[in-house]
Amino acid sequence: MNDSPKNMITYASSIWRKKINFRQVKIVTVEIKNDLALSLLHNLESMNILKVIENKIVPGKQKLSERFSGCLSNERTDELQKELTQMRNELERDI
Repeated sequence: MNDSPKNMITYASSIWRKKINFRQVKIVTVEIKNDLALSLLHNLESMNILKVIENKIVPGKQKLSERFSGCLSNERTDELQKELTQMRNELERDI
């Protein structure tokens, strides 16, 4: 190939004319049952078939009271408690 400017422009324009195919990336979550499965996934990654993205271990089941502890301010908690007490008193009075 001759390195003259005319040939370089022709070569560059032929590259831009080629159709580019973009592959859609799909993300899936996999539960690993044993070390052999993880080893298999890493082997597939080394063959450029997939990419392993390791996430932190999912924590065990957590009680809702622990999960939402501290979400409300003390003032709002007191207001809600007063409203609940008032509703319960009204319910008892109507029965």
